[in-house]
This record gives sequence, C-alpha cells and structure tokens, in this order.
Amino acid sequence: MMYIARLGEQYVVKRMPLTGGDHDPACESYEPPYELSGLGALVGNAIQLEPATGMATLKLDFSLAKTGGRAAPISLGNSSHPVEGAARKLSLKGLLHYLWHEAGLTKWTSNWAGKRHWWNIRWHLLETAKQMIVKGAPLADILFVPEPFRSSNKAAIEQRRAAALAAASPRRNGPRKLMVLVGEVKEFMATRSGQKLIIKHMPGFVFLVDDGLNGRLQVRFRNEILLWNADDTAHLIAIATFALDSVGLAVVEEIALMVVAPNWVPYETVSERKLVNALAKLREQSTKCLRYNLAPDEPIAAALFPRRQPRPVALYIVPAGTGPEFETALDHMIRTRPELDAWIWRVGDEEMPSLPLR
Repeated sequence: MMYIARLGEQYVVKRMPLTGGDHDPACESYEPPYELSGLGALVGNAIQLEPATGMATLKLDFSLAKTGGRAAPISLGNSSHPVEGAARKLSLKGLLHYLWHEAGLTKWTSNWAGKRHWWNIRWHLLETAKQMIVKGAPLADILFVPEPFRSSNKAAIEQRRAAALAAASPRRNGPRKLMVLVGEVKEFMATRSGQKLIIKHMPGFVFLVDDGLNGRLQVRFRNEILLWNADDTAHLIAIATFALDSVGLAVVEEIALMVVAPNWVPYETVSERKLVNALAKLREQSTKCLRYNLAPDEPIAAALFPRRQPRPVALYIVPAGTGPEFETALDHMIRTRPELDAWIWRVGDEEMPSLPLR
C-alpha cells in the first residue's frame, strides 16, 4: 500500500509504515519481514499503525512529563530479562531505533558515500517524527534535533533553538512537559555532582546528567561507550528526555545511547562493526536490522540484502559463546522464512565469511 505524503514543501509517494513485506522483492518499496529484527515484537502493541493515515501511534515505557523532583524512573533500555508484556511499550532506545529505521538511515549503498551529513539526517528524523503519534500529538512537536551550527549564523541559530526549547520551560501549575533530544555526543564532562553532556552543533549549551542517572548510564551503555572510544571515526548518538529548570538549564531525565559507523549505520558489537564496514563498500543496497527492545541473547538478522534476486538474503551473526538455545531460535527463524536465503557468521569458529555477492 502506498500513499502521498507531504515532506516539507514536497509531495512524495511513500509506502505505508510496516507494509514493506506485502510488496514483491523486485519492487523498490519491498522490505523484508520485520520479524527478522526487534521490530516484530513491537508491531501491533507498542507500535500501532493507522492504515487510513499512515500514522503510527507509539506507546512508550518512559515518561514525557515531570511532576515534583524527577520523572518516574524507568529502564534505560532493553533488559537481559524482559518482563511479560515488555513488547507492549517502546523503550527509549527502541524509539531511537524506530526513528532511525523509518527515516531510512539503516539503508546504505556505496553510491551514497560522502552524501550523508547531519543536516539531511536531521531533516529525515524530523519529517519521520511527523508520522508518529505519542500521547495524542505528533512526536515532532516535542522532538529536538540540533541544526548544523555555523558561527556566521550563531545568533539566528540560538534564537531558533530558544524558540524550539520553549516547550520544555517550567510551568506554574501542573506537570512539566519533557522534550526528546536526538543528537550526536561530543563529550561527557565531569561536574561537581554528575556529568555535563555536550552535544555537537550546540556550542556553549550543556545538558546536565546527575550522579544517579550517570551511574546507570555507565553500566547499561558500557559497550556503546567502549565501541565509541575504540574508533575515532564512529559517532555516538544520544536520545534523552529533558526539561529546562527554573534558571534555564537543560536537565536530562532519561537517556540512551547508540553507536553508528562513519556512514551513520548503527552497530552493537565489534563483529557488527566489521560487517557494517564491509557492507559500506558495496554498491548493492543493504539494510541494517536493529534490536529495539530485544535482549542481546535473542537472535535477529544483523543485516539484509533486500533487493537480491531471486530471493533476498538475511545475514546472521552468531556471537562467540552462545548456547544451544540461541542456535535453536536462530534455526527456527531461518526455517520459517524459506523465501529468504541465509548467510551465517559464527564468530567463535571462523573469520567473517565472504559476503554473498551477486
């Protein structure tokens, strides 16, 4: 199913969200089944599609309002022991994954080398957020993605930023509305009672992270931080809920992190980084699959060749040290999708096999 959408001043034909599997693999709008990623567990529960409008209504497991001292505490991301019903709501990192996926930022071909920059990433994220509903309103109303900074236009940029952040200002009565930040981390800096989060394209502006939240952040996203520190070409993306306090300082309530390659395609392990880097060199279009709320010990397709003929190809990575439960679940995933060919890399047994080229 397709529909006509208005993106800025342009009208474009778009595929209805989450209907890509209904298209023929030869069609430009085809997308392999979302059960191959963590998205499958969320569709129909945390993500509810409105076919008549193309809008997706999202149920979130984190607060967008603050009453008293802090917003209600929530998990920073996917748990290694998900509770029953966890798929009925979208985690903060799950929201970032969904935005990235729907904005087309998980797709790549070497033909795009040198053409993906923060300004077009920002544009796609903001336009995508207009098609998502949270708490009865478009996500775009509370999503803040900093615009590229140019010193020659500093005053105008700061004025637009102040106007955009006005919704996060304190209120005289009732709960304070939280906004959602998506931005590239420049650095974390220690303060007297926590950390300052410095976001690229926002010189002179800081987000405060208190000691308790910072401690949970360092534990939950240790791997993302290590991967970022290990590769000077990687980018670290933060998604955070925040509000402005009475003196105008931005205070982070909850935060999640995602590391991405130089071409802005996400990865979660050294093995995935090696695969993403190899895919980046190919002219054939690939799609990176994301985990969303799923625990690390649940198998997903790492990536896909969605346009491959006669059948699309799913690429699977089996981490070293996985047990028989993982192999059983992976075998079931492959057997139930006979319309897809499978490429498997067992990290503990071999170097990365050659990619299945055309």
